[in-house]
Amino acid sequence: MKYQKRKKALILLVDGTIFYGKAVGGKEGSAFGEVCFNTGMTGYQEIFTDPSYYGQLMVTTNAHIGNYGTNVEEVESEGIKISGLICRNFSYHYSRPAADDSLEAFLDRNNLLAISDVDTRALVNYIRDNGAMNAVITTEVDQIEKLKKQLAEVPNMEGLELASKVSTKAPYFFGNPEATFKISALDIGIKKNILRNLAERDCYIKVFPYDASFNDMKSFEPDGYFLSNGPGDPEPLHSAIETTKQIIDSGKPLFGICLGHQVLALANGISTYKMHHGHRGINHPILNLLTGKGEITSQNHGFAISREDAEAHPDIEITHVHLNDKTAAGIRMKGKPVFSVQYHPEASPGPHDASYLFDDFLENIKKHKLQTA
Repeated sequence: MKYQKRKKALILLVDGTIFYGKAVGGKEGSAFGEVCFNTGMTGYQEIFTDPSYYGQLMVTTNAHIGNYGTNVEEVESEGIKISGLICRNFSYHYSRPAADDSLEAFLDRNNLLAISDVDTRALVNYIRDNGAMNAVITTEVDQIEKLKKQLAEVPNMEGLELASKVSTKAPYFFGNPEATFKISALDIGIKKNILRNLAERDCYIKVFPYDASFNDMKSFEPDGYFLSNGPGDPEPLHSAIETTKQIIDSGKPLFGICLGHQVLALANGISTYKMHHGHRGINHPILNLLTGKGEITSQNHGFAISREDAEAHPDIEITHVHLNDKTAAGIRMKGKPVFSVQYHPEASPGPHDASYLFDDFLENIKKHKLQTA
């Protein structure tokens, strides 16, 4: 890559603030979305393919992106889900033996616009102070007024239903058909590593589209139900919320992660809200109130459930709290094998402190099977 030939680029925030950079590779044009940042030092490929990031412009706080290339196995869905990439230093060359291609080639194959040489520290500080907001990254640096008009038409994340954009169109199976346990999973943006974690625990999973009914999911005769992570505002997911209510009424074990956690809360009448700038990274501290132990966790969410509503609910117990801002990070239903967490126990990328939650889900399934045998 000859740096002198790279096109000028910029980030235009909806409030009119501009940050400057240069285009990565030869791709030109503009990309719109909500700008957010992830503090992870590794795992950029998994982040870019995480369906929970659909429609967002990703700012990576690690100074070097692309230095270890890409690997075909290190994806969380089919194709890139972010709208665009913003970074400080982009590495066109990689040195990891396990890599099978460069990040530049990976982005080109997925037709993703990326810009580098941005003062990402200043940009992240601005988002922290002013909140997540819509933005455009562009090589059309002389079209500011036109871009401002286009940006004004981009819908806000609050109230935006995005699960339908990333969910499977038809049911599919994952794992060993001869496994001991069967799981019906609602795909509202599911990550592949969640399915891997369930399959490794002797589960055969049938994954259903975001708008599947309870009868659809029940027809698999599962031993338990799962609500996945995903993008957007949980409140418009009326079908998923109604399906969750019926799953709860069935008495069978239920586990929800991230957007699934929010859907479970809404199914219990607990409200959700858009956060100032969300939690995105792989070093977020969580306190497990049941054990008193701390966990370092992988997180990616811009919405949260009302802690006040959860504390006031007679059938809900808060099980986990985020230690940075005291938000409710996990709940369970009293007297029912139903629980959820706001973060990502499957990590990818991230630490494995919270992987025990999959074991807890399986324990609930085993106990329920014994009780109903």
